Amino acid sequence: MADSINRVVLAYSGGLDTSVILKWLQQNYGCEVVTFTADLGQGEELEPARKKAEMMGVKPEHIFIDDLREEFVGDFVFPMMRANALYEGLYLLGTSIARPLIAKRQIEIARQVNADAVSHGATGKGNDQVRFELGYYALDPDIKVIAPWREWDLTSRTALIAFAEAHQIPVPKDKRGESPFSTDANLLHTSSEGKVLEDPWDEVPEYVFSRTVSPEDAPDTPQIVTIAFERGDAVAVDGEGMSPATLLAKLNDLGRAHGIGRLDLVENRFVGMKSRGMYETPGGTILHVAHRAIEQITLDRGAAHLKDELAPRYAELLYNGFWFSPEREMLQAAIDHSQHKVSGEVRLKLYKGGAHVIGRRSPNSLYSEKVVTFEDDQGAYDQRDAAGFIKLNALRLRLLGRRDR
Repeated sequence: MADSINRVVLAYSGGLDTSVILKWLQQNYGCEVVTFTADLGQGEELEPARKKAEMMGVKPEHIFIDDLREEFVGDFVFPMMRANALYEGLYLLGTSIARPLIAKRQIEIARQVNADAVSHGATGKGNDQVRFELGYYALDPDIKVIAPWREWDLTSRTALIAFAEAHQIPVPKDKRGESPFSTDANLLHTSSEGKVLEDPWDEVPEYVFSRTVSPEDAPDTPQIVTIAFERGDAVAVDGEGMSPATLLAKLNDLGRAHGIGRLDLVENRFVGMKSRGMYETPGGTILHVAHRAIEQITLDRGAAHLKDELAPRYAELLYNGFWFSPEREMLQAAIDHSQHKVSGEVRLKLYKGGAHVIGRRSPNSLYSEKVVTFEDDQGAYDQRDAAGFIKLNALRLRLLGRRDR
């Protein structure tokens, strides 16, 4: 017997899975469903989701379609980029970073419409169920959460389609065959996993890629691009100032054309299993490379090395769904403090899958050509100072060596 639920806010894409969930919630819980569809720059037309929700009995005033692109990039992607966060040293966290924003907006809508529950379409095997629900509970400790994939007996695509047909839910033609892989997309990335990607020895088929041309087919002439930063955030491309979402979209276009940002990864999911995924993060890859380059000349060694120690921890927190945790906020405060002088320009060469730094400059640069030069430094650095520095650092090694000889 289902718990008594009067109204539930469903994270709704308009696709097969969430449309089946919508009907299942109405039937199984006898409740009113409010749909929330987020525009995170996934590149899909979202109005069909409105029409489909209306067709399935959702009141027009209970259909929310929100353009969250600027908030997504400015308040979530950019703070993560300031941290140089890479999960397991490689993954730019494109799916992970979207979930806390969706959860935040769902809870806001739940309060607005006096809903007593929220629901999502994440499966019981993956990370997203954890990310959504940790976000829900952090923002509303008493909210009820309905995760249909952990409750129902619709355990296959065939069962989903049969349920949809029995309840007059339109099934797209491309869903009737066996899906070769599943995808998730937003302005930062596209991820693909499952089916044809499940054997980690098999190369990812070219048809899986949707955000980038093959590096082999990319232009034979490199493209030079300059990115300007202020306090750790990118603010302009080739001298043109842009909003966060507009700037990321611009870098996506550049990355797409040059085949930049493909990643084939076998990662450790929070729930314990390993999974193989293919990620495309064209603009994010360029941004990550450029941000590290501007930090090279503006961050002190101690701050830079401490950031490199913190980044894996930050990435793991984000991957595991702890965006709203005090430890992530503590790390963010330290990281943001380090970015006060991270301003300037980075010049990159984009060429056949690579984003290569070829120049960086900043009014806050700590790089001193006068000190580092191989020519006469006119006393800027006294090389004799190095002798005592080395002797002191070698003292314990010499004592060890004498003892153990």
